[in-house]
Amino acid sequence: MARYRTYTIEFKRRVAEEHLSGGVGLSELARRHDVSRELLRIWVRKYEAGEFASSGSPRADRRAYEAKIASLERKVGQLTMELDLLKKGLISARRARSASSSVVSGPKPAASEPGAGS
Repeated sequence: MARYRTYTIEFKRRVAEEHLSGGVGLSELARRHDVSRELLRIWVRKYEAGEFASSGSPRADRRAYEAKIASLERKVGQLTMELDLLKKGLISARRARSASSSVVSGPKPAASEPGAGS
């Protein structure tokens, strides 16, 4: 199975700039670099949109994403613990509410063991 070729952003930027400088057409660039014309057209469009502008090193971007992921994972853990606590509280409240009691007489007395004095 054939593997896809990957190109660096620097290479894509250089080829797009070469085309936009007016010196070389897409067909010529495609033959020279063994890349399809349509792919070059996409690169030029992305270059014009500013997607190939160097905004820093990829490592810095990756570190920022990893820090954001770690922060979100901590938040998910915290919210999971809060949800579990609230569920337990809801279960306890339902149990207390289901116990029969009267405003006049109060809660029913606990059942005594058989054989205990009456």
